[in-house]
Amino acid sequence: MLINLEKELRATRLRRGSPAITRERLIAAAALLFNRAGYHGTDSNRIARQAGYSPGVFYKHFTDKREIFLAVYENWVAAEWKNAALHLQAGGPRHLLARRLIENLVEFHTRWKGLRASLIELVFADLQIRRFYRDQRRRQLNLMAALREQIGAPRQRREDDAILLFTLERTGDALAHDELRDLGVNRNALIKSLEKKVAAALS
Repeated sequence: MLINLEKELRATRLRRGSPAITRERLIAAAALLFNRAGYHGTDSNRIARQAGYSPGVFYKHFTDKREIFLAVYENWVAAEWKNAALHLQAGGPRHLLARRLIENLVEFHTRWKGLRASLIELVFADLQIRRFYRDQRRRQLNLMAALREQIGAPRQRREDDAILLFTLERTGDALAHDELRDLGVNRNALIKSLEKKVAAALS
């Protein structure tokens, strides 16, 4: 799930005959292409060929490029939060948990900055994608509350979680696109500040 996509797609033998595997390969190929070329820089034919299939295979699984983009984004959210859950389950002092979570955030946003850039553009331009994006936001807020409960951290107001989520996502994008240098903001100091906010939310 969005982890070793290129390695998976380079497999010499495709496991044909399984619709689920074909769909997974198409989503993996789309994720790579959206990340490299942007949403408008690719099409269904390229996605199918990247996955190792003929262009007609795409339409057996997806109606259009938008639908597969939504599937890619849903997988992206699931993968990011799965990683976060693993870091939290590893346990340890709150400040170390916060550091691991921020490292994960920065790495994930940096690796997928092209995909994120397309998402942000499409949220403003496409009503269907905007609705899906907000559904995923609600899911993320629910995940935040559930993860906090799992590690025994106190509940927070949903509004406070929303502020933290917005802060982390926007700052993750800024770090990925190296905005800080242009603004004269110290990267290490900003990351330390983020770690303190996350540690406070876990305490």
